[in-house]
Amino acid sequence: MSVKVRIPTPLRKLTNNEELVEVSANTIGEVFTELQTLYPGIQERLLDEKGEVRRFVNVYVNEEDIRFLQNQQTPLKAGDEISIIPAIAGG
Repeated sequence: MSVKVRIPTPLRKLTNNEELVEVSANTIGEVFTELQTLYPGIQERLLDEKGEVRRFVNVYVNEEDIRFLQNQQTPLKAGDEISIIPAIAGG
């Protein structure tokens, strides 16, 4: 099933400057796998060495944080929109 993934500006160099890409996935984990297949190198920027979402990366499904859902096992349905948002720190 097709879902849309919003790519943050710092990662767009990996997606040929595409802001919105479509992938076929049933879970968030499958989204990461599909993104890596289509855009090699993107997964290492999203996931740590244990395969977990990096601490300073936020992932939302239809504006809901996956950390409050089922993380990478969060199920998806056709038409869902996934947003990848790098956390910004500053003072």
